[in-house]
Amino acid sequence: MFAGLKSGCVLLALVCIALGLVTDSASAITAEIARKCSALTTKQFPPREPGNPAAGSAKGSGRAQHDFFRKCVANGGKVDDDNAK
Repeated sequence: MFAGLKSGCVLLALVCIALGLVTDSASAITAEIARKCSALTTKQFPPREPGNPAAGSAKGSGRAQHDFFRKCVANGGKVDDDNAK
């Protein structure tokens, strides 16, 4: 009786360890990096009408802005000098 319980516990422990190693954990960005990247994105893609974000960007598309922001976050708040003007 105890042998079956013991082997079941060992199997459960191995499954938990395997799942812990397999899952891909995403780390959350800090508020500081998000603010910095948001400011850099706004500088890189200025609004068509100042004060009206619904008017769109004077340069680039929404997808370009999204990609720029994601790249900035991935680099820890730093962007390449050739992209930041």
